[in-house]
Amino acid sequence: VVLNALPLEREGGGVGTYIRELLGAMVVQSTADLVAAVQSTAAGLLPAGVTPFPVPPTRGFRRVVAGARGFGRADLVHGLDVDLPLRSSCPTVSTVHDLAIFDTPWAFPRHRIAGERLVMRASLRRADRIIAVSHRTAERVRDLFGRDPVVVHEAPGSGMGPPAAEDVRRVAERYRLPDRFVLHVGNIEPRKDIATLAAGCRAVGVPLLLTGHPLWGSQAPAGVALLGHVPWSDLPALYGAATVVGYASHYEGFGLPPIEAMACGAAVVSTPVPSITEVVGDGAATFIPGDVDGLTRVLRELLGDDDRRSALARLGRERVATLGWTRAGRETLDVYRGLGVRV
Repeated sequence: VVLNALPLEREGGGVGTYIRELLGAMVVQSTADLVAAVQSTAAGLLPAGVTPFPVPPTRGFRRVVAGARGFGRADLVHGLDVDLPLRSSCPTVSTVHDLAIFDTPWAFPRHRIAGERLVMRASLRRADRIIAVSHRTAERVRDLFGRDPVVVHEAPGSGMGPPAAEDVRRVAERYRLPDRFVLHVGNIEPRKDIATLAAGCRAVGVPLLLTGHPLWGSQAPAGVALLGHVPWSDLPALYGAATVVGYASHYEGFGLPPIEAMACGAAVVSTPVPSITEVVGDGAATFIPGDVDGLTRVLRELLGDDDRRSALARLGRERVATLGWTRAGRETLDVYRGLGVRV
């Protein structure tokens, strides 16, 4: 089984988590040889037992071209972030993480929209099976392409659980964290709506800390603290140190950061985008996207009531406890078997 894992990078991200965790779950449940086409700089991130097919570091259009050319003979090819070879003599599977390039074009640079839509259309029309990471994403695939995906939910990454007190202290010292703060994990881009989150934090007088980097010329609002890229090993303690984890996104295919925050025991306030609410239900406090007043009310309630915040954190952990990568790996292998491939 050849897997297009070219999006896997050292700085992580939701798709990178999906690739790393899914391959780790499949390799212990499968008798097939799993071969991952991966950037040479990221080959060391592959789980043990997955054979790397190193490709020179590549991004953007060149990465699409590499995926379109394919990676040699296989019994099945799986594009872990949509992209598939233009020609294939074996069954193909494509994973869709979101349809943002169609649903929120305003959030992308204009020069990217036409090309990314073309690539996505081509791969999803060629794929023998499509996997969607949420029912909402599956619904959009049906609406736009007339295909019926298999839904395989993502899950919090391995190691995402309540941190030890010592780890929280270590991370607090390393990043010079304030005693109380709101945390946002993810890159700075238009559909994440960091401006609304920052406005709510200013209204209640609590600092907002951001991980990640600005994309496509986006800028962080004035007054926020930028942590930059945070190593994977520090994230659980960072979630644990946060008073509240905030997520103001207008659109998500799944929404991994708030799910991971809940797994780590954080109280989460989020917009009720369908892909998040389908897996966490009432495990997060919510506000309408772009509603600064609504966010301010929720933050004031959570910041002013330790019991309410603790109860929300417990509920969030319960809601995400049903998600797991072992299950995701098993369901993905079942998709392969449905195509007649012995794995």
